Amino acid sequence: MRTALVLRRAGAAIAALGVCAALTSTQAQAQAGPAPTSHDVITPSTKFYVDRHSKAAGQALTDLRNGDLGNAANMARLASWPQSKWFTEGTPAEVRAEVTTLTRKARAAGTTPVMVAYNVPGRDCTQYSSGGAASSAAYRQWVDAFAAGIGDSKAVVIVEPDGLALLPSDCSPTTDPTGELTATRLADLAYAVKTLKSKPRAAVYLDAGNVQWRHVGDMAQRLLDSGVELGDGFALNVSNTHPTDHNARYGAWIAKCMWFATKGPDWARGHADWCANQYYSSAAPNDGTPGGSVSSTDPATWRWTDAWFDQNTGTPPAGELEHFVIDTSRNGLGAWTPPPGKYSGDAEPWCNAPGRGIGPRPTADTGNPLADAYLWIKVPGESDGSCTRNTGGSIDPEYGIVDPPAGTWWPDYVHGLARQAAPRLTFNR
Repeated sequence: MRTALVLRRAGAAIAALGVCAALTSTQAQAQAGPAPTSHDVITPSTKFYVDRHSKAAGQALTDLRNGDLGNAANMARLASWPQSKWFTEGTPAEVRAEVTTLTRKARAAGTTPVMVAYNVPGRDCTQYSSGGAASSAAYRQWVDAFAAGIGDSKAVVIVEPDGLALLPSDCSPTTDPTGELTATRLADLAYAVKTLKSKPRAAVYLDAGNVQWRHVGDMAQRLLDSGVELGDGFALNVSNTHPTDHNARYGAWIAKCMWFATKGPDWARGHADWCANQYYSSAAPNDGTPGGSVSSTDPATWRWTDAWFDQNTGTPPAGELEHFVIDTSRNGLGAWTPPPGKYSGDAEPWCNAPGRGIGPRPTADTGNPLADAYLWIKVPGESDGSCTRNTGGSIDPEYGIVDPPAGTWWPDYVHGLARQAAPRLTFNR
């Protein structure tokens, strides 16, 4: 009886994997109608590309061979959903060939690929994901090749996660004393947005950090300085775990703040720094009473930020507000709060956050007029880096091991994310 039960479960897992393998052919059969134009790259009915040979699909087979049927089934479910493809290095010829291959596969399947351009010089301030092109000139050649690889195919491109929220001037007091590196970074990002958006079916979103990072006015100005208006908007929560609704609120504030500073009342022009934010609002009493001021960790107090925008922007024309996408790959249970008193320094709550779960499924039907899509931009299961929680050693005390390097597939971590998914994982039908 036990053997029969195991066989039945194994058969179910194999069947589940078959669903993943069948997705591409099914989607290809569904393709119909005239070629889309640039303004409808993402619509509520958009289907994003699923790689049937993804790391999750490979993990499902490994788990099945090991007799780990529960995890095999979860990995098969995970593999049935679209995830992004990161491009982090390579020569211009190499990136062009890789992007071309991906866009052709997606086009044949009648779907839209989600790609991440992650190669800006000096990325990540020499931290876990440091690297990037050797120079601004080299980066621009790489971007040119990336765009050439897209050609006239449909594609969603996320431009440089953390590249704007972590400028060279933010790295350390000595990294960019003259401001030259920061000015070059902003120019490089603007070049990337403009070049990628020159492709007729590309939707381009410049990364803008997350709700618990740069305040609204700061990020709004950074986006304006780096050419966000040349693309389709901005991306939020990439590789992070903050709740979807929190980021959506932040995104709406940023969009309104950019409008306020560029298209709003004359007295506001050039003053994104006047916008209320997730840390402070002049519309609040700010009198020391509970709830009388804005706290970034208490969304109940964000009503004061909403009030400021209601008073100062009203309801801007919908067509004049920038849109955004949100990474929901690991935010099903929200952000991780380190145990009180466990760490004396920065506990790196963003880095391989323990006890997290996969979040809302990728979709372009968000129900939010400014949120074009929820996407799995960070590949669930890839490590953020060898986190140490600033303990001075090499071990991550949350796991008792040296975490895998950034971008490395981590089976134990992805198993946990899948088990704790909220909502629970199902197959993408």
